[in-house]
Amino acid sequence: VQLQASGGGLVQTGGSLRLSCAASGRTFSSYGMGWFRQAPGKEREFVAAINWSGGSTYYTDSVKGRFTISRDNAKNTVYLQMNSLKPEDTAVYYCAGSSTRGTDIARESYRHWGQGTQVTVSS
Repeated sequence: VQLQASGGGLVQTGGSLRLSCAASGRTFSSYGMGWFRQAPGKEREFVAAINWSGGSTYYTDSVKGRFTISRDNAKNTVYLQMNSLKPEDTAVYYCAGSSTRGTDIARESYRHWGQGTQVTVSS
């Protein structure tokens, strides 16, 4: 299983970015997907998750109302639309493939990880 994340970059406060994660090598549509992030000196934290069909999503409180996770199973791709970005959103963002069909929050539920894409929000 390979996950390739892209779409990161430098943006000003209040701006938007759309991250993409292309999956290959497994039955993408059968599993939940998630996004995590890791800021310098901090642990990797959960951001958002989506179940196998895209019908259920879950977000950490700090991004609710600003970020939207979605998936296109025909394209084997999961997205993270990030709006109203803040400096505290600055981190390396990782996509991950779950071992279940649901919206998993725990890192331990994810078996497959992408390489990460840097998001930097300037103040």
